[in-house]
Amino acid sequence: MASATEDPVLERYFKGHKAAITSLDFSPNGKQLATASWDTFLMLWNFKPHARAYRYVGHKDVVTSVQFSPHGNLLASASRDRTVRLWIPDKRGKFSEFKAHTAPVRSVDFSADGQFLATASEDKSIKVWSMYRQRFLYSLYRHTHWVRCAKFSPDGRLIVSCSEDKTIKIWDTTNKQCVNNFSDSVGFANFVDFNPSGTCIASAGSDQTVKVWDVRVNKLLQHYQVHSGGVNCISFHPSGNYLITASSDGTLKILDLLEGRLIYTLQGHTGPVFTVSFSKGGELFASGGADTQVLLWRTNFDELPYKGLNKRNLKRLHFDSPPHLLDIYPRTPHPHEEKVETVEINPKLEVIDLQISTPPVVDILSFDSTTTTETSGRTLPDKGEEACGYFLNPSLLSPECSPTTTKKKTEDISDLPCESQRSIPLAVTDALEHIMEQLNVLTQVGMAQVACIALGGKIHKTILDTASCRTSRAGEIFLY
Repeated sequence: MASATEDPVLERYFKGHKAAITSLDFSPNGKQLATASWDTFLMLWNFKPHARAYRYVGHKDVVTSVQFSPHGNLLASASRDRTVRLWIPDKRGKFSEFKAHTAPVRSVDFSADGQFLATASEDKSIKVWSMYRQRFLYSLYRHTHWVRCAKFSPDGRLIVSCSEDKTIKIWDTTNKQCVNNFSDSVGFANFVDFNPSGTCIASAGSDQTVKVWDVRVNKLLQHYQVHSGGVNCISFHPSGNYLITASSDGTLKILDLLEGRLIYTLQGHTGPVFTVSFSKGGELFASGGADTQVLLWRTNFDELPYKGLNKRNLKRLHFDSPPHLLDIYPRTPHPHEEKVETVEINPKLEVIDLQISTPPVVDILSFDSTTTTETSGRTLPDKGEEACGYFLNPSLLSPECSPTTTKKKTEDISDLPCESQRSIPLAVTDALEHIMEQLNVLTQVGMAQVACIALGGKIHKTILDTASCRTSRAGEIFLY
């Protein structure tokens, strides 16, 4: 068992959003951070000094969730505008749009292999999409109220979801059935996720509690009451030994799951904290909330040899696996009682030379989108098509769409727009999108044909639309 020998340190602020931060996620390589906000924008922050930030414009309402694909080549976002978008996280921001939910979408989550995407909505459903062909696959219906969150297990066989109906459900992705149900009579879970080994789930409760459940033996393992406000988000350290929580009481809490106790209280936000996430390597974590700021922290925990531990655990990822000593959690319910040996960290009380990052922001406006609905799926691009590989998992690409080819095309992208091209008003954006939609409709109806008809020695040039003309005998053409 290891203990933290160094305390977490606030390293950096990111400022750019105009409203509350709702969700954030680190890129797989740990060099970028994506954030979503009530201001309807996604932002992509680069950790390099003096690097520009990208702001992706397109959603019509609050962006509720954002996540990188496992390979980092896609960025998924959910919004209250009832759509899900897949973005290419580069200078052009090409996107594909999914329209199937009939109410605001609350969360997006990629499977570990990047082949599937799960979306949760206030229409009481969870929908699963194929990333290979950009196609809707199936819906999961059993919740009786808004679904707040849905997450894949590490092996992709299960999905966990939480709802305002005060239940947490476990779904089998093979037979598409609900195989387990956890109920709470007090509050509902705002957020839920699997631990890295897939044997347990943790929930962030509106009743100010954090609970850890074993999904194989259906038992509550740990129950923490450390916040004075609703818990909005949780994130497991990659080792599985620590859990960080974000709450409306304005604090972050770090729990040691090995010892079953609170070890850190972090204060840095002014107002509720809505989202928190560890980086993929665990060396960093970030948080965001109502104060519109994104805080980047360095973990400074002792690193356990968790990669080898997780490999051993992954060999036992079966729903009926018996409890094992390597599971690291106590085998009996563990109600937490707050102890005095916790450390409180308030960066505002310390003299720190913080790097406050307010980089120049480049608005990314992209209109060449593809829309996928529940009834129609997008087919694979033709060979040689420019978008080849953009929205596909690199491990699934054909030789013509290899990651090398995609990389070269990405490198050929033109330079960023100059400062004068930034900050285009949303009204103009909406007007341009409407124009593009109308042009697409006209294109689909048919191309206009020009017919030159000789009548009485005079040539009359008539514009004929294929949808409004009929051909009669002897090739005569009548226009209606």
